[in-house]
Amino acid sequence: MEAKPDLTSRPVSDSISEMVELVLPNDTNPLRALLGGRLMHWIDIAGGLAAHRHSRSFVVTASTDHLDFLLSAHVGDVIILKSSVNRVFRTSMEVGVKVMVENYVTGELRHLSSAYLTFVAVDSEGRPIPVAPVIPETVEQRRRYEDAGRRRGIRRAEAARKISARP
Repeated sequence: MEAKPDLTSRPVSDSISEMVELVLPNDTNPLRALLGGRLMHWIDIAGGLAAHRHSRSFVVTASTDHLDFLLSAHVGDVIILKSSVNRVFRTSMEVGVKVMVENYVTGELRHLSSAYLTFVAVDSEGRPIPVAPVIPETVEQRRRYEDAGRRRGIRRAEAARKISARP
């Protein structure tokens, strides 16, 4: 029998995670540019870390609903992924991941990518479980909290549209 989840509200700061990766030749295409799929993999891991830190449970990726590739990274660049929970619904959480690329030699930082992912907290059998509410602490966190609610509405409307369009 599993313990009941702790549903005490937690601040966004409890979920903040940072991951650093070095772009190696195996992570790149023939032009020595970082593969988009490799970056997506790292984003999923970074997002999952934030969701786990907040929910204190197993989490599974439900969706990646927005991902921009703003520029490329190359062999030798350092990739910095910062993630945090934007908003909690009942069993799901929207997590934002911001990706920066740091030039290994100059230290110059540039915004490489941003993504929004939805994770669902699950028990050891894979069944969804409730998640504690998140408390935004800063103006920026409150903006992301409100934006996450709007994105959820868009996701739900799109899901309903797909269902109604089935033959």
